[in-house]
Amino acid sequence: MSSTKRVGILTAGGDSPALNATIRGFGKSAIGEYGMELIGFRDGVTGLVENRYATLDGKALSGILTVGGTILGTSRDKVHKFPTADGPVDMVPTVVQNYEKDKLDALIMLGGGGTAKNANRLVEAGLNVIHLPKTIDNDIALTDTTFGFATALEIATEAIDRLHSTAHSHHRIILTEIMGHRAGWLTLGAGIAGGADIILLPEIPYTVESVADTIKERTRRGSTFSVVAVAEGARDVGDTADYEAAQLLVRNAKTPEAQRAARTHLANVENAQREHTFKLAKELEAATGLEARVTILGYVQRGGTPSAADRLLATRLGTAAADLVADGEFGVMVAARGDGTQPVPLKEVAGKVKLVPADHEWITAARKVGTGLGD
Repeated sequence: MSSTKRVGILTAGGDSPALNATIRGFGKSAIGEYGMELIGFRDGVTGLVENRYATLDGKALSGILTVGGTILGTSRDKVHKFPTADGPVDMVPTVVQNYEKDKLDALIMLGGGGTAKNANRLVEAGLNVIHLPKTIDNDIALTDTTFGFATALEIATEAIDRLHSTAHSHHRIILTEIMGHRAGWLTLGAGIAGGADIILLPEIPYTVESVADTIKERTRRGSTFSVVAVAEGARDVGDTADYEAAQLLVRNAKTPEAQRAARTHLANVENAQREHTFKLAKELEAATGLEARVTILGYVQRGGTPSAADRLLATRLGTAAADLVADGEFGVMVAARGDGTQPVPLKEVAGKVKLVPADHEWITAARKVGTGLGD
C-alpha cells in the first residue's frame, strides 16, 4: 500500500477524446487499488492557480468512460505567464502554496506539449508531478502515441470517405483541412486510410505546380475528381521560407524588445498564412480548370465519444500513473510503448515536438500507392 494519500488531477490545453476515460483510469486505480484520495482541479492551470477543485470519488468517476470532453474543464493558461489585469504573472509560487495548502502528495496533469512544459516547471519548483500525454496531433515526443489521436483519426478518415462521393459526383477537387499546425500525423494517417489522392503536411513544403500536376495526371488517366487532405500547418515552398525566417528571428532575438518584435512578426506571418487552404483551392482551379471546394473539419475532430482504441490507451496510461504515484516515481511522463508503458523524464519531453520523418513508413506507403505529397 502506498503512503501517498492525497492526489490532485487536472486536464489542460485543448479538449480531446478520452480525457474523461484517462481521469477514470487513474482515479479508479488510485482509489480502488491504493486507497488514495483524489481531487480534481477545475479548468486546468486556472483552477490550480485559483485553488478551485472538487473531490473525485467512485460516484464522480462512474459513467464517464464514453463521455467526450472533460468533466473538469480545461484552459490553455501557463503557470509562469498567468494572465491577470496587470499582465502576465509568474504563478509558480502560488501553485506551490496551493499544493501545500491542499496537502497534496502528487499532481497528475493531462495535456499536450504546453502542459508538459507547465508540468516540468512545477517539477523544477519541487512538486511531485506526473504528465499524461494527450493530443489529437500525436506530436508529443518520446511516446508511441497519445490519447485522442485514434478517435480524431477515425473522425477525419470518415470525413474523407464521405467527401469522395461529392468530389466524384460533381467532378471537383475537394480540399479537406485537418488539424495539425506543426505535425502532420493526423492528416497523413487519415489521408492514407481515407484514400486521399494528395496529402499535404507541415513537414513537406509543397508547390502548387506539383499538386496541379498530380491532379492533371489523374485527369489524363480518366479520373474526373481529386481529394486533397491538407494539414492546417501545411505551407507551400514560399510560405515555408517566410515562416522559417520568422521563427529564426524569434530564436535569435536577444533583448526583450527584440523578442517582442520578433514574436509579433511571427504572429503576423502566421495570420497571413491562415487561409492557405482557400488560397490553394483558387490556385488549383486556375491551374487545372476544375472546380475546387474546401471543407474545414475544425473542432468536430476533437469532440464526441472516444474510440475503443483511445479508451484502452487512456485506461492503460491512467492505471500506470497510479502505479507510479504508489511507487513514489515523479517528474515523468507516462509514455505508451508497444502494449506497455514507460516513465520518461519530463525534462526530456518538455519543449520537444514529434514530427513526421521524411522516411517514415507511412510516408513510404503513401508514395507506393501513388499518393501525391506535393513535393
